[in-house]
Amino acid sequence: MKILVVDDERTLVKGMKFNLENEGYEVECAYDGAAAVDLAREGHFDLIILDLMMPELDGLEACMRIREFSNVPVIMLTAKSEDADKLMGFECGADDYLTKPFNILELKARVRALLRRAAGVQRTRGSILTAGGLSLDMEARVAVRDGETVDLTAKEYDLIELLMRNPRRVYSRENLMNVVWGYSYAGDYRTVDVHIRRLREKLEQNPAEPDHIMTKWGVGYYFKE
Repeated sequence: MKILVVDDERTLVKGMKFNLENEGYEVECAYDGAAAVDLAREGHFDLIILDLMMPELDGLEACMRIREFSNVPVIMLTAKSEDADKLMGFECGADDYLTKPFNILELKARVRALLRRAAGVQRTRGSILTAGGLSLDMEARVAVRDGETVDLTAKEYDLIELLMRNPRRVYSRENLMNVVWGYSYAGDYRTVDVHIRRLREKLEQNPAEPDHIMTKWGVGYYFKE
């Protein structure tokens, strides 16, 4: 597994590189957002750890540019703890976030969880889920709407696959956080709302009046066939 670590704090980068390489990962490093975009475009990475505040190009802009050509999982690092900053990271395509200062054990746990989710569980080759004009190729982890491939982030894909595999089952935000993200966000369940909204924008004909990705008010979300 190959990981790109991007942060302008060189001491922190050195520490992350050392610890991740001890876990068996191959690690490349960059120190500004522009370099991160160039490296992500040139090399195949299984995961990117991207700081929010950087010179040349901040992490949000870098993440958005990377999303133009890649769905590689992204963990955003931020020194800010405000919910608005975290949600902005998800809006720009990040799959996870970690607030500085952080415990290196937590970083490694989140890296493992995100890589595990991105790889997916073993599936039957060629297994396809369909509903109306939507389909998921679970082998290739590809979503298609009306014959056109739709670019989804790793977490967006995990979320829609879970819902489509269990139609009519209502999931609370807490359930979705635990199943899709693999751990609790200490009550910050608006993360789920952001991902649901993005899925509706990408997969529904009319996001304001969805046909498939439904809300059960006061409870959670479910998929209608």
